[in-house]
Amino acid sequence: MSVPPSHNTSGLRLPPEVTRILYVRNLPFDVSANAMYDTFGKYGAIRQVRMGTNAKTKGTAYVVYEDIYDARNAHDGLSGYNLAGRYVVVTYFQQRTPLAA
Repeated sequence: MSVPPSHNTSGLRLPPEVTRILYVRNLPFDVSANAMYDTFGKYGAIRQVRMGTNAKTKGTAYVVYEDIYDARNAHDGLSGYNLAGRYVVVTYFQQRTPLAA
């Protein structure tokens, strides 16, 4: 069985900040979820796209990939990508841990 070229076959580990969830900002306010699936889906299977809907979150989205290597390739390929006249910023989602009291 062959492994797709996007997958890590050398046994090296990904950096700890790499996750299956990408946080995307600076999106055009009128971008559709379908456009997000079309753009980000070129890098692999997407489990979910969550678009910001209120005044504070408009222009942002979370893209959840099925595979962490697809997320890494999308991050590398789409950071700074011009989507409908806006250069999108793509980062890995990092869940915040509550501060110890």
